[in-house]
Amino acid sequence: MAQFSITPAAAQQIRQALDERGHGLGLRVTVKPSGCSGYSYVLDFADQEASNDVAFEEHGARVFVAPEALTMLDGSEVDYVSEGLNRFFRFNNPNVKDQCGCGESFTV
Repeated sequence: MAQFSITPAAAQQIRQALDERGHGLGLRVTVKPSGCSGYSYVLDFADQEASNDVAFEEHGARVFVAPEALTMLDGSEVDYVSEGLNRFFRFNNPNVKDQCGCGESFTV
């Protein structure tokens, strides 16, 4: 069984974004070929649960992972961090072997 965890900070941000938006079930995460290292994370709102999504729930927030991304994301943790004026979701992914200098793409 695949594992994926959501930090309290990420859960709070997901809930807040859904509240501001007025609808949605959670955050949808997948990966796509991109960047100089191979893959990048793709985040979107999940308005419906696809029949093949794998759902993870923690701290009152849900994350839906596309099945084709599950192997690359297994064991990952999504966090929401602030660095200076920037705020963003950060993935702590144990499967990453290398990533580009800007952090936009990764290799598994």
